[in-house]
Amino acid sequence: MSRINLLSQRLANQIAAGEVVERPASVVKELMENSLDAGASRLEIEVEQGGTKQIKIKDDGLGIHKQDLELALSRHATSKITDLEDLENIASLGFRGEALASISSVSRLTMTSRADADVAAASGDNSGWKVVAEGQEMDVMLSPAAHSRGTTVQVRDLFFNTPARKKFLKTEKTEFSRIDEILKRIALSRFDVQFSLTHNQRVIRKLLPAKSDQEKQRRVALVCGPAFVESSVFVEMEGQGLRLWGWVSLPTFSRSQADLQYFYVNGRIIRDKLVTHAVKQAYRDVLFHGRHPAYVLYLELAPSAVDVNVHPTKHEVRFRDSRLVHDFLFSSLHKALAELRPSDRLADNAQNYGQNYGQGSDPFAAMHSGSVGGDFAAGPGSNYTAGNFSDQSNLSLGEPASTSYSYRPNTGQPDAGTIQSQLENFAKLTADDAEVPPLGYAIAQLHGIYILAQNKEGLITVDMHAAHERITYERMKTACQNEELKMQPLLVPLSIAVSQGEADCAETEQQALLTIGIELERVAAESIVVRQVPSILRNANIEQLVRDVLSDVLEYGSSDRIQAHQDELLSTMACHGSVRANRHLTTPEMNALLRDMEATERSGQCNHGRPTWVYQSLNELDKLFLRGQ
Repeated sequence: MSRINLLSQRLANQIAAGEVVERPASVVKELMENSLDAGASRLEIEVEQGGTKQIKIKDDGLGIHKQDLELALSRHATSKITDLEDLENIASLGFRGEALASISSVSRLTMTSRADADVAAASGDNSGWKVVAEGQEMDVMLSPAAHSRGTTVQVRDLFFNTPARKKFLKTEKTEFSRIDEILKRIALSRFDVQFSLTHNQRVIRKLLPAKSDQEKQRRVALVCGPAFVESSVFVEMEGQGLRLWGWVSLPTFSRSQADLQYFYVNGRIIRDKLVTHAVKQAYRDVLFHGRHPAYVLYLELAPSAVDVNVHPTKHEVRFRDSRLVHDFLFSSLHKALAELRPSDRLADNAQNYGQNYGQGSDPFAAMHSGSVGGDFAAGPGSNYTAGNFSDQSNLSLGEPASTSYSYRPNTGQPDAGTIQSQLENFAKLTADDAEVPPLGYAIAQLHGIYILAQNKEGLITVDMHAAHERITYERMKTACQNEELKMQPLLVPLSIAVSQGEADCAETEQQALLTIGIELERVAAESIVVRQVPSILRNANIEQLVRDVLSDVLEYGSSDRIQAHQDELLSTMACHGSVRANRHLTTPEMNALLRDMEATERSGQCNHGRPTWVYQSLNELDKLFLRGQ
């Protein structure tokens, strides 16, 4: 065994580079974060051959003073923190002082900078300077150079002195796509900064500064696609020292991969399992079959409440009160998705229709605010209950037990009441001053499966079974929540062998577990006994359920396993108790169903994640039939 030796500076930097500089995209990320920390308002990124040949980033930030240029390439050299207090309250993107040293150790780096006029005036030097490091012995050469205010960093021949690392790089196209993704992530975190990306002398992206809300939304559309913006809702919640805002997709806009998910903590993009779990829980009741939601969310909290010094890449963070953050994210998103109403989704279409067809008044203009706020007022659809219609008084679904619509055989001849109801609804649709519900009025039933409804702007098609299934399910959940949780004592207590950590969790969280219907008792160092479970889950696999609950509590501080199992049973019951295909509904019955959809949470999706209704505006129908072309 060899003796212990002190590593050379070059080797130490190359080892550190293995953690910080994974690929060309890592270089771009570190350099862009340095530019943003320097107060840059414009960033120009030039890349050649996927970043392996050259990476050049120019900014208009504060710049670097002549005396600091050489020091900037040294390890653990930074201007962003000075003591432990600064480390505990980090407000900048970078703080380790390792990026430039690591990059220069595996490349040929040239950095040219000119300091801000105020800084330069204090030293009496207002000229630009250039420093060059070749990556072998880390010798730097300083020389004067012409440069405007700001800094330009040029990285050439990445990994030229570490062939092993270079072998692991992918194709030029793949490496550039990773750089492009880095630009997207940073561009969504700083709307006030202009970005441009050039690859092999060809401009790929150019994002102008976004100051207004419309410009911010336009940048989100450019990065994430217009389909995401059209199928998303803006949320903004604040409480307990936390603020959450951003865009979340509707459940109907789901992805097969978790590729359109951007989450920022104090402007820093992160990938955290606690955040992912909270968002997944919020979508649990409306997203199924392995689908993933899309979102661009920003969480703001005190810098002292989050530790960003967890991983060299700074992609992971640790919250001081993880349970508070988890519960805040879950409750905010869960409530935002629950309070969405058909009017929220139809408002934009209604506005476009009014512009295209020159209608004087927009019946939905006063119904939609464009965002989901912290108070979450009831949706406009709640004003249109079955009781508001004189011809539907006997069709109210207000009682949970009344979950089925009456069946009437189709005689082929509509009765006088139906004809009169249709005439009245048609008069409301044609009147300019009439207030029309978001989902309009039913005009027909198609093949005993779909309801066709008309509002002032277009055609609504409703899957009657899926819609009634969601209505019934939500009412059953409300009924269960309003009643005290019933517990079922086990005739023979169930003994479960667990790890010591799980046993400690069961002992410390005994009261919390009791609130969700599970009574546990620790009987040994690695053994617990289950004495009571929720009565609705008495036939479930109790042992596996308890193990899953303890695992969630250990990982995230809470568990919704009991609620998930209960909701699954209620969902099955609601599915079997809803109207089936080929059941003829009268026009008043179809209208009652539409009004219930407008007043029901999550009515846009059934219990299995399928959409319950679709909308086609007159403008879209005109395009379909080439009217006016």
